[in-house]
Amino acid sequence: MVDRLVRIAALLVPLLAVQPLLAKDAPAKAPATSEAPATTPAAPATKQPSAGQTAARDRQKKCGAEWRGLTDAQKTAQGPKWPQFWSKCNKRLKGNDKA
Repeated sequence: MVDRLVRIAALLVPLLAVQPLLAKDAPAKAPATSEAPATTPAAPATKQPSAGQTAARDRQKKCGAEWRGLTDAQKTAQGPKWPQFWSKCNKRLKGNDKA
C-alpha cells in the first residue's frame, strides 16, 4: 500500500513541476478582453429524418399499438413474438411495396 503511494507521488512530482509552465502559456492564448464573446457557436443542428425514415417510424408505432392491443391468444395466432408480428404488420401497412 505504501509502495503504491510512493509510486503515485513519484509520478505526480513532474506534473506539478510542469504546471507553472503551462499556466504561463495559458494567459497568452486567452483573448485580450475579459468579456465573453457576444456570439457563441451554436450546437450543430440535428439531421432531420428522411421521408422514408419517418414513414417507417410511423408504421412501427402503429404496429406497436396494435401489438399492445392484442390479447395473449391473439398474439399467439399472429405470431408468438414481436419480430414476426412486426414483419407481417409492416408488409401490410406498406401495401406489399418493395422498398
